[in-house]
Amino acid sequence: MADDLYTMTYSSTAAEPFGEDELAQLLESSRVANVGTDLSGLLLYRGGRFLQVLEGPESSVRDAIDRIGRDSRHRDVRVLVSEPIAERRFADWTMAYEQLGESTSPPPEGFRDSFDDLESADATVTARAIADLTLWFRVRSGQRAT
Repeated sequence: MADDLYTMTYSSTAAEPFGEDELAQLLESSRVANVGTDLSGLLLYRGGRFLQVLEGPESSVRDAIDRIGRDSRHRDVRVLVSEPIAERRFADWTMAYEQLGESTSPPPEGFRDSFDDLESADATVTARAIADLTLWFRVRSGQRAT
């Protein structure tokens, strides 16, 4: 059925750098649109790159990805994961958000940059990196709903 629960994760590059005001506007418009289309998810922004997890009815998820692909604020939109799911990971969030800062010090040994992991050609590595990132965000946010 076309409207079974579905998720897509994509990455993109901002066509122009986003400041705090532009990010706030993008987040607000995303939340309003997501309520109207029964979508939930997570949006991360770091160093001019976006990572977004969308989940909801399959037709709504696909429509949102199509709209994002046509949005002039994004370029190099790349779908990383696209699959049916049994339940939402972000059921309480119309769009959870985190702006990830750039570190000025070297990372600790064993640290992996999940955005870089998402560029893997191996779907298993990509899926694991997204799962790790999702868990990190949920723990860090203390499950607060947005």
